[in-house]
Amino acid sequence: MPRRIILHPGFHKTGTSSIQATLRANRAALKPHVALRLRWHLKDLLHATRGYSTWRDPITLLKVEHRFDAVLGALPRMPRRTLILSAEELAGHMPGRGDLADYSAAPELIFTMWQTVHRRFPDAEIIVHLSTRAPESWIRSAYWEHVSSSSMTLDLKSFSARYASAAHLDAMASEIAARLPCRVQHVRLENCHDLPLGPATPLVDLCDLPANVVKTLVQSPPINVRPPAEVLQAMLDANRQHADDPEARRRAKTAILEQAGTA
Repeated sequence: MPRRIILHPGFHKTGTSSIQATLRANRAALKPHVALRLRWHLKDLLHATRGYSTWRDPITLLKVEHRFDAVLGALPRMPRRTLILSAEELAGHMPGRGDLADYSAAPELIFTMWQTVHRRFPDAEIIVHLSTRAPESWIRSAYWEHVSSSSMTLDLKSFSARYASAAHLDAMASEIAARLPCRVQHVRLENCHDLPLGPATPLVDLCDLPANVVKTLVQSPPINVRPPAEVLQAMLDANRQHADDPEARRRAKTAILEQAGTA
């Protein structure tokens, strides 16, 4: 049984990819003390969490519970180690997909995961760590992520007006904390720039690693960096030009990235 379990369920566009990259880059040093389960280990579970954020039906929530319990049940014995489960889609889809206006599914999803962990490992310490970001910065980053990865055709002003409520991540973190009978920590991305491991620092600090191990850890280079403004504008234009032709849109956006050298 792990002695401590840390759930890191997002949020999107708050440095989560960089956190996961830093954990992977240091996995050899961390292995005696920490077990990692990241998003590529959790594909079936994340399919269910995304589904619940979209449909909010009890059957899909039961799938979340069942699949999360299966993840926990497949763990090897890890006495005296900390288990980190880190994947932003544990909180559901990123808002901005059609009618998905915010993270309001996250409190129910994370409470369900807490219940599942507590039931299987009643003596383990459970901590939830949430990454957040200033509202204006988050909504701009979320918008351009949708432009890059989906068929988004809205302009930034319209997107910001439609999905403004999603940007208040600190308030959502407080709502999640009020729902959970365990420790919940949330840290803004803007407060992590000067930390030794960047946004991974507050999460790694929860592991209580020996000082000699901490000294060996290195920060991974930033992941999922936003392309230049002209590239993003070209992809928005491609979304609008090929709104009814997904394959043509995909080819156009691939060509834009290749020409920019960012593919």
